Amino acid sequence: MSRERSKVPYKIYLSEKELPTRWYNILPDLPTPLKSPLNPQTKEPVGPADLGVIFPESLIMQEMSQENYIDIPEEVQEIYRSFRPSPLYRAHRLEKELDTPARIYYKYEGVTPSGSHKLNTAVPQAYYNKKAGIKRLTTETGAGQWGTALSIASAMFGLECFVYMVKISFQQKPYRKSLMQTYGANVIASPSNKTNSGRKVLEKDPDSLGSLGIAIGEAVEDAATNEDTNYSLGSVLNHVLLHQTIIGQEAKKQLEKVDEYPDIVIGCCGGGSNFGGIAFPFLRDRLKEGKKIKFLAVEPKACPTLTKGKFAYDYGDSARLAPITMMYTLGHGFVPPGIHAGGLRYHGESPIISQLYQDGFIEAEALFQNDIFDSAVKFARAEGILPAPESAHAIKSAIDQALKCRESGEEKTILFNLSGHGHFDLAAYEDYFKNKLEDVEYDEKMLEEGFKSLPVIK
Repeated sequence: MSRERSKVPYKIYLSEKELPTRWYNILPDLPTPLKSPLNPQTKEPVGPADLGVIFPESLIMQEMSQENYIDIPEEVQEIYRSFRPSPLYRAHRLEKELDTPARIYYKYEGVTPSGSHKLNTAVPQAYYNKKAGIKRLTTETGAGQWGTALSIASAMFGLECFVYMVKISFQQKPYRKSLMQTYGANVIASPSNKTNSGRKVLEKDPDSLGSLGIAIGEAVEDAATNEDTNYSLGSVLNHVLLHQTIIGQEAKKQLEKVDEYPDIVIGCCGGGSNFGGIAFPFLRDRLKEGKKIKFLAVEPKACPTLTKGKFAYDYGDSARLAPITMMYTLGHGFVPPGIHAGGLRYHGESPIISQLYQDGFIEAEALFQNDIFDSAVKFARAEGILPAPESAHAIKSAIDQALKCRESGEEKTILFNLSGHGHFDLAAYEDYFKNKLEDVEYDEKMLEEGFKSLPVIK
């Protein structure tokens, strides 16, 4: 049904009273149940006792829950209300620029204090750890968005926060480090000399740029060797994606207000948190009601986990301390090139998203960074919002889908997640304008070595 652009508002809001009070858990709706994660030492299925070394019991229960909906604690809802619900935008000016009959909507998560969607899970993770009596949290961060979010949440609940930041991003994004320090976090360039796993990496490669796998290993080691400390992860795990479903639930309510429903749902994809957050509530409609929706996960050519990876058991970190999970992976030893989309440089993928991709419910594509910056600038000049390099992957894909509609004449509704702003990524934009960005792909030799590192599971 055609709709005149003038009759649809630029921004669609929900009131605080309309904020979802439950997270949606997709696990019981999966056609193919996930394979059990394995203990990295024994290679036997993990139980709550194994995970209890680094996670509180409440999050472990969420990780394994078969309940379709899980109540959001009132204390978490109260903090959510300070930055949620986030607005849903109709991209009127971008549609006009593209001369497309497609209707483009984007959920804007850059309105949070951290500037991205990551605070949606940082708050409940800090809350549950505080209730469990934990004093200190460790984590990793790539681009710095997750580290910033956990720094803020830790400050809210009076927890110490130690962030192992991938070294190349530490160097590229100094103001992200300053922002985390503003909220009281200790920020360490990874690989570092503070952990055994970090020292081993530096012995082999003193100039290592680092990777999320290496940083995760350092953060997990830190947590596992200190009794008052737990580890927090910003993506990949089931409970993390669970918390992010507040994004898609809000988007569904907002689209209902303008009598819309998406034909295509798009999100950038590194570990899977923002893609799962926007997609899972709509995937439920496909899985339970047979709704015809195209789901598109977008990743960088430099780290093409879904499009070039293997569906196999692998370690979640380079130090082989984290649980072994069944996922799409490039191998835990894979170190991607230092592209500016640091949040999308993880060797693995969420087990849930991996299984959905393996079963054909979602699609994936990989893009070069110059193409995504082209689209980011086009979007910024049309819509006025500067996107993070990670989010620009979704923008590029949405533009491509809208141009296909122009060619076919189809009036499809496209929804994408604008997962964060790019205010701390101006050095990347400066490199783009100076033609200094390289269109790097994954290294075939590194990929081969990564695949060789996959554990043998009988």
